[in-house]
Amino acid sequence: MKRKTAIIGGGWAGLAAAVELVSAGVDVTLFEAAKQLGGRARRVEINGQALDNGQHILLGAYRDCLRLMRLVGADPERCFKRLPLAIEHPALGFRLRLPRLPAPLHLAAGLLGASGCFLSEKIAAARFIRALQARNYQLPADVSVSELLDQHRQQGRVRQLMWDTLCLAALNTAPENASAQIFANVLRDSLGGAREDTDLLLPATDLGRIFPDAASQYITAHGGTIRLSARIESLPTDLRLDGENFAHVILAVAPQQAVPLLQTLPKTAAIASMLAQYHYEPIGTLYARYPAEVRLPCAMLGMGRPGGKQLGQWAFDHALLRDDPGLIAFVLSANGRWDEGDNATLAAALHKELEQVLGRSLPPPRWQQVIRERRATFSCRPALPRATTKTPYPGLWLAGDHLCADYPATLEGAVRSGITAARGILDNLRT
Repeated sequence: MKRKTAIIGGGWAGLAAAVELVSAGVDVTLFEAAKQLGGRARRVEINGQALDNGQHILLGAYRDCLRLMRLVGADPERCFKRLPLAIEHPALGFRLRLPRLPAPLHLAAGLLGASGCFLSEKIAAARFIRALQARNYQLPADVSVSELLDQHRQQGRVRQLMWDTLCLAALNTAPENASAQIFANVLRDSLGGAREDTDLLLPATDLGRIFPDAASQYITAHGGTIRLSARIESLPTDLRLDGENFAHVILAVAPQQAVPLLQTLPKTAAIASMLAQYHYEPIGTLYARYPAEVRLPCAMLGMGRPGGKQLGQWAFDHALLRDDPGLIAFVLSANGRWDEGDNATLAAALHKELEQVLGRSLPPPRWQQVIRERRATFSCRPALPRATTKTPYPGLWLAGDHLCADYPATLEGAVRSGITAARGILDNLRT
């Protein structure tokens, strides 16, 4: 069981694979090109404060993320603020909040009690969920989320502020472009699951402390090696990396980074060609440090409907998440007008929009910082071809959120793919 395995990439997929392997006694060496672990969900320092490269949200349904966190000693109850699913748009008069009732009563009560929409919309939403459940969330053909909602006569504010909002948040792809089947999978594991599966897990500390830091300590404590600033430029068929021979290699990088490494190998050129056709979606985050008295009415505040005239989508109050009064994080998902202007223009527009949502003037921020992840996620489109973790080369495996065919680009998808690759190697070592 001690045969050496190399992992290329120290994001959540690579770390998950490494943790799974070292816990089973495998000798692991992890190569990460950057100076820190975490990949596209990592800690950054802004004005001397540990924040994140973007405001991330997990769900109570993310069982593999939570299991590995507990395994490496990162307590989810301390790392997250767990809140019932709530969609609150006070400027539009819309509020939907799932109470802490057993499933499916929590969903029925939440829909019935939603404000700012017609009863007919609530009934149509309940029928939509029942129709998906009757099909076991399997669609006859993958279409766009917009087409799926049209088929089930979803209209009005429930469509705009619930379904479109959930699609954009989960898939980081606009409803008119997003995969209805992947959206149905997300609904299956959240609204279709236990009550706690629908909970929002909002980070109460920086992303490094949530998993990468503890995972790194766990890996090294169990005999693994982590090499930072160690870029792998090519994948030899003999699996010799950095002067060492390995029995197995897991390539755990983003699809655009995997393409140049896979396209030089005859048996993986087709996988590289497929990944090269992927499109990508950005995510933007504006951190604004207001005076401490600036507070939001809830931890996660809706700023407008998807596709509306406003730029802002969500604002998060770190006073309620991390006991950091005055720090507001604005989140902007997928391709859109928000990504067309410069940082100063975007920050000024979001400040003005927040004043409109709150209905009062606000003091200017003491400082602000925009972070744009241009290729934050792959664009989760209908019938998008997805590779598997196993490649035609016996010792070469893949990991990354794009390999988890049931899910969009999420941390849970990344972790699941790493676990799948690791378990494939363990099965191989046992035979």
